[in-house]
Amino acid sequence: MADETIHPNTVVLKDARALRAYAHPLRLRLVGMLRRDGPTTATKAGEALGESAASCSFHLRQLAKWGLVEEAGGGRGRERPWKATAQFTSWSSVDSDADVTAASDLLSSVLVDGYLEQINRWIEIRSGEPVEWQDAAAFGDAMLYLTADELAEVKRTLWDIGRRYVDRIEDPSQRPDGARRVTMLNLAFPTPPDEPP
Repeated sequence: MADETIHPNTVVLKDARALRAYAHPLRLRLVGMLRRDGPTTATKAGEALGESAASCSFHLRQLAKWGLVEEAGGGRGRERPWKATAQFTSWSSVDSDADVTAASDLLSSVLVDGYLEQINRWIEIRSGEPVEWQDAAAFGDAMLYLTADELAEVKRTLWDIGRRYVDRIEDPSQRPDGARRVTMLNLAFPTPPDEPP
C-alpha cells in the first residue's frame, strides 16, 4: 500500500466496493503491468499474463469503474489500449466503517500473498544473480521497541528514501545504466502480544 505522500500521482481508494474490486490478483497484475510498461490492449495484456483477452477486458472494465485504469485512446473493441490512471494506490487501514476496514484488510492480505510469491521467486533465482545484486538486496528483520509516533517516523523516513527514486518510474531517461526494477516493501507493525519473542 503506497502512502499518498510519496507522490502526487496516487489513486486513493476510500470505498469498500473499490477496495474489494481491486483485491483480485489478476486486477492487481493488470494495474501493475500498465504502470510498469505503459498502455496496452486486453489482448496483449492477456498474452503477457497468460490470461484470455476476454478475461483481461472484463477486469480492465471493472478497474475503470473505480478510477484505476482508463482508455488510452485509439483502437477498437478489445484492441483499445488501456492505461493506469496513477503510479500508486493508497487506502487507509483505519476507518470507522467496518465494511471499509474489512475490504482494506482483504486487499492488504491479497497483496501480502503476492509479495510473498515475489520474495520466494527471488530466493529461487538469487544464486544465479550477479554477486553485487545478491549483496545489495535486503533480507532481514529487527525487533524494536517504539512508540506509535516513533513507528510513524520510521514509516515516513523509509518513504522519504524511496521518494528519491520515484520519478524514474515514469521517466526512464532518469534511470542510470544498470538500474533494475526493485520492490521495496515497507512493513513495520506491532508484534501481536501472544507471539513468542
